[in-house]
Amino acid sequence: MADENPSNGADSKTPRFSVVAQYVKDLSFENPNAPRSFGPQNSNIELQVNVTGKQLAASDFEVVLNLEGGSGEGDAVIFKFELKYAGVFRVENVPAEQIQSLVMIEGPRLMFPFARQVIADAVRNGGYPPLYVDPIDFHRLYVKRYVEAGASAAQV
Repeated sequence: MADENPSNGADSKTPRFSVVAQYVKDLSFENPNAPRSFGPQNSNIELQVNVTGKQLAASDFEVVLNLEGGSGEGDAVIFKFELKYAGVFRVENVPAEQIQSLVMIEGPRLMFPFARQVIADAVRNGGYPPLYVDPIDFHRLYVKRYVEAGASAAQV
């Protein structure tokens, strides 16, 4: 009889990054000028992206992907949305100096397709064609934030 290994052959010291949970933390969709705003529109889509994180336990981290945007401005607002999509990630056997970048780059990268779908559905449910947000380079975003912070070690 073969020995059964509950870790599927993985060494107990193998680095692991796993998703514990994903969820919509906050969602807002505004459609202030409907139904006047329906029909052909020639408006640009604005999008702001922000990623925050915090440590929940020794190996668990919450990451929040904030996507805020819309079309039009002032009295000509077509729609606006704000999504805070969060995930809890478990990090095991990763050197301490690599945890922040792992969590703040890979966490949002894994959550992005789900957050993108939430936005597409909200915009479609508002009466417009679904808005599919272009892919985001979370590594570049992390490096930019790191440099802007003066290369200081910010807390995750």
